[in-house]
Amino acid sequence: MVITRYDLSRSELAELLEGEPNYRITQVWEGLHGQHRDPADLTNVPKPLRSAIEELLPAALTPVRETASDNGSTVKQLWQLGDGYLIESVLMHYRDRSTVCVSSQAGCAMACSFCATGQIGFDRHLTTGEIVEQVVRASQRSGNKRVSNVVFMGMGEPLANFDNVWPAVERIHDDLGIGARKITISTVGVIPGIEQLSRKHLPVSLAVSLHSANDKVRNSIAPINRTYPLRKLAEALQSYKRAKNRRISLEWAMMAGVNDTENAARELAAFAQPLNAHINLIPLNPTPGYTNPGSDTESINWFQEILESFGVNATVRSNRGTDIDAACGQLRAEHRVKLSKRPKV
Repeated sequence: MVITRYDLSRSELAELLEGEPNYRITQVWEGLHGQHRDPADLTNVPKPLRSAIEELLPAALTPVRETASDNGSTVKQLWQLGDGYLIESVLMHYRDRSTVCVSSQAGCAMACSFCATGQIGFDRHLTTGEIVEQVVRASQRSGNKRVSNVVFMGMGEPLANFDNVWPAVERIHDDLGIGARKITISTVGVIPGIEQLSRKHLPVSLAVSLHSANDKVRNSIAPINRTYPLRKLAEALQSYKRAKNRRISLEWAMMAGVNDTENAARELAAFAQPLNAHINLIPLNPTPGYTNPGSDTESINWFQEILESFGVNATVRSNRGTDIDAACGQLRAEHRVKLSKRPKV
């Protein structure tokens, strides 16, 4: 696989540019990361070196299509990778922040029935550079609105690609300057990854795509539960909470007749209470491979009231970009382009 612009560490960049003085390495590194510039725009670097960097370290992402919604405040970007696979990222502007939702895999092997990415299957892990570059490109696209938050809630299961995701988190924190508490990693419940995360030094936020607190139901909608059932997941989350002292979020996509009943609310409350977890209730977004309807607004509000009667904090997430398939669970990037050679960047 071709080494791309953000795959290298600083020391590896220095090795690649052997013979250049240390201050020049700093200029290049800071230009690419701190200033989010392309090599051609590194005006404090000699032109021959700019050209060499462009040739030695091509961009990982080639833009294919950009779609906007919510009066331009939600932007979905479709990217082509060097081997032809496609991924998507989503830039969302709010009044008080700008957030980019990044992908960690091309496709996903978790096979959650209601998720568009899970419906297309798994292609491959993304490299550290392919993940970091999504944040850089979002920062470039954001203009004078600084990207302040990163959520690993795009295509793929981040904790199944831990060896590339964690170095990306460190780069986003150390070199792009986004605080650990502004970085959220979402998982469907990959326990070994949660255990690894609890041993890392950065106090990132953890969100768990739970969707059911009943093993039988969860086995059918999130097959990973057969490997890591709820009891073991709860134990792993308790260990994480003790290690990090961070509040855990539980994601709950509201599916009519599946997980929006009074009994489902009681089961969720019993799971969440010992963790003091926050619940995000998410109106189910339509996807091509899941025909069960989402819960209506009245049912979601009623479900929220039940949770709060048990003393569980729950909020209803306002979906962004549903009309352009950019909302939670909708990222698909279903078209794959075969390349005879690497596209020019």
